[in-house]
Amino acid sequence: MLRLSLFQVTVGMTLVLLAGTLNRVMIVELGVHASVVSIMLAMPLLFAPFRTLIGFKSDTHKSALGLKRVPWIWKGTIYQFGGFAIMPFALLVLSGFGESYDAPRWIGISAAALAFLLVGAGAHIVQTAGLALATDLVKEEDHPKVVGLMYVMLLVGSVVASLTYGFLLANYTPGRLIQVIQGTALVSATLNMVALWRQESFSRERAREMEVAVHPTFRHAFNELMARKGMLPLLSVIALGTFAYGMADVLLEPYGGQALGLTVGETTKLSALFAFGTLTGFGLASRVLGKGMKPMRLGLVGAILGVPGFAAIIYSSLLPMFLLFVIGTYVVGFGIGLFGHATLTATMRAAPADRVGLALGAWGAVQATAAGLGVALAGVVRDGLMAMPGVFGDTAAAPYNMVFTIEAFLLLIAIGFAVPLALSRDK
Repeated sequence: MLRLSLFQVTVGMTLVLLAGTLNRVMIVELGVHASVVSIMLAMPLLFAPFRTLIGFKSDTHKSALGLKRVPWIWKGTIYQFGGFAIMPFALLVLSGFGESYDAPRWIGISAAALAFLLVGAGAHIVQTAGLALATDLVKEEDHPKVVGLMYVMLLVGSVVASLTYGFLLANYTPGRLIQVIQGTALVSATLNMVALWRQESFSRERAREMEVAVHPTFRHAFNELMARKGMLPLLSVIALGTFAYGMADVLLEPYGGQALGLTVGETTKLSALFAFGTLTGFGLASRVLGKGMKPMRLGLVGAILGVPGFAAIIYSSLLPMFLLFVIGTYVVGFGIGLFGHATLTATMRAAPADRVGLALGAWGAVQATAAGLGVALAGVVRDGLMAMPGVFGDTAAAPYNMVFTIEAFLLLIAIGFAVPLALSRDK
């Protein structure tokens, strides 16, 4: 299971490279307009809704070797590798570097968009099929441990990749950019192959069973899943909670700098505290869910913690009190860890045995779309409020505090949906 979790490391590497490293390199070193960069970074989001279909296909995949999930992890790996292979050259053409300055602009834009879309699609496919495979391989009582392991490995991949990219691109050159991106392609493909090796046993008998089995259409299977008691409210809770928490991801560091006057080093340490809070949330969730606690009760606690967490962050600039910001940042990170772990475990347990991939695909589609929209709209809302000085206050913290208030309000709505699920007698 630890070896299988390496696919989460590659997903973490991909997220850091796209949203972190390339975000800065494209704007600063390559001189690409921020609007073009934002469009490129949004390309992977276009594939997120298709995770439900991918999960269903992995449930019903017919293979002469009796494999279900592994072929889809391999397909996702190929998409990732192909996108990374063309990405650095597409970006150099897009920026007009060297002899590419006279190339038509649409070539660079279309090639870069294709690269980002392929990488994003590959990551979505790998994660959906990988989580479904992990669910197949363990007993239900071990699901919380598996979810905790997968989340931790995602964070490990993100942290290690961010440190590595920072070191390798300290002295930026176009050649070094090509090496880093294509090195990422090689490492991702290698780790994914190691992860999936012999995870599913070859079974001619299972292959024959799949050949004669009659599977429902995707629409019929999806409608059946949504008709299951509690599934639609569960996905609503996931969407609202993920959207609310996602808005905080991009605003905490700038808030600390503009509202509280913190240095770059100090805000970076707070980001580490935020990640530590998330990790401790994962750890506690794995422990208590492994002892039999109902997932949605813990998910409700995770959503509730976000409200005082955001309140502490808001009042840290109103009082002002730096300690409140530290406490609020940790509490929000801790709430995210509890909420994310619990809702994924709840989705696993709510799925029929033969529709695990479909359920996890629905979870992934909702979670990825809500997180992406939350990150995108957080900056848009803040900029819109900053364009209206005096309406919500004259301080630098006012626009941020309004966004944090919106996040707390969305969490309250999520709590309203979660309470009936937490009180029901279902698993």
